Amino acid sequence: MSETILKIENLSAGYGETVVLEGMDFEIRQGGCVSILGRNGVGKTTFLETIMGHTTLHEGSVALFGTEISHQQAHRRVAHGLGYVPQEREVFPSLSVGENLEVAARPGEWTLARVYDLFPQLMARKTNRGSQLSGGEQQMLAIGRALMGNPRVLLMDEPSEGLAPVIVEALQAGMVRLRDEAGLSIILVEQNSHLALGFAERCLVMNRGRIVHDGPSAVLNADKDLLRRLLGVEAPLNEN
Repeated sequence: MSETILKIENLSAGYGETVVLEGMDFEIRQGGCVSILGRNGVGKTTFLETIMGHTTLHEGSVALFGTEISHQQAHRRVAHGLGYVPQEREVFPSLSVGENLEVAARPGEWTLARVYDLFPQLMARKTNRGSQLSGGEQQMLAIGRALMGNPRVLLMDEPSEGLAPVIVEALQAGMVRLRDEAGLSIILVEQNSHLALGFAERCLVMNRGRIVHDGPSAVLNADKDLLRRLLGVEAPLNEN
């Protein structure tokens, strides 16, 4: 059995005195892939930001490869093997695609050539500035930039948000290659339940800052009524 690579125990965190997450326990093994679903405002992004060290930790611990990193700054966590693709993408608008990638480079298997192989669209646009890219290309660049740090755990926050279905398909193809070929542990926050359940073998559902479901994605994929109850929605789920 593969080793536990990231372990979180009794986690409570938020912003300043405001507590958003309470009593969360979570772990992911080497090469594991987990999707996180939940309505807006339930703490999904805060969870990723807490793993990265961008929030106030009130209680609990975050351990990576058995090393406590709960009080380390974000750049130290990156050095330990975390990579983060934020919801806002945060592409440098005045830098070229190549420069955006190179600025994040750390020694390892992920190089410019490998990122361009994963996302050929970036290769075709490598001299264009970040501000000249489409939303889908910016998202690919944000993922590529995180990979250039050569992480072992990759966190992705809403990568399909605001993208047209045809662009989501191209992005998803790259993500599937990443999942199957890179040997990374991946935590994906995603509103598109169809994408999330198809991408990861395991799915969490969050509500009010807590994990209310943790199990195989196939179970939720086969029981849409259960998924609707967990997400608290009445409308049909996104099947595209």
